[in-house]
Amino acid sequence: MMRASLIMISAFLLSACNDNTAEQKEFIDQVKASAVPNVEPMPKMADFEHFPYTAGKLRSPFVLPEPEVIQSNIVQVKNCLHPDPDRLRDPLEKYALDNLAMKGTIAKEGLRWALIRTADQALYRVRKGNYIGLYHGEVINVYPDYLELLELIPDGTGCWKERLTKLEMLEAVESGNRE
Repeated sequence: MMRASLIMISAFLLSACNDNTAEQKEFIDQVKASAVPNVEPMPKMADFEHFPYTAGKLRSPFVLPEPEVIQSNIVQVKNCLHPDPDRLRDPLEKYALDNLAMKGTIAKEGLRWALIRTADQALYRVRKGNYIGLYHGEVINVYPDYLELLELIPDGTGCWKERLTKLEMLEAVESGNRE
């Protein structure tokens, strides 16, 4: 008897542990049935138009441009000022002055050089008598904070005119304004 009562109590306890999830399943089914998925249509693909590349002979847009170079077609008129066409060109003559920056000076035994940085981050040393810039700019003097140049500017008639130009060290000017 004890055994029968133990079986009945066990059956009663087991039936009490029965999980009734019918209500939860019914709720989930209702939500699934009422929910309408909102799927946006795929965007239309634009038609691909092929066109031939015709700029093959031009400079590639993926390569850095070369420094500016002045044309050496010099028309010489007699009895007027003009640059020497047979003179060997200095390396800094292929750069415009606005692509050059004076970064400092070096002096040794009375001779002073200016340190010039180009737009492509190369550093050059120039002294009195060197040429820089596109207009045959001869370095006349090197001072601690600027260079003096004598440039030859074409006047359009085949002759050239002299012009004095300064290439200043910008860091020295900026630091002078701060004090």
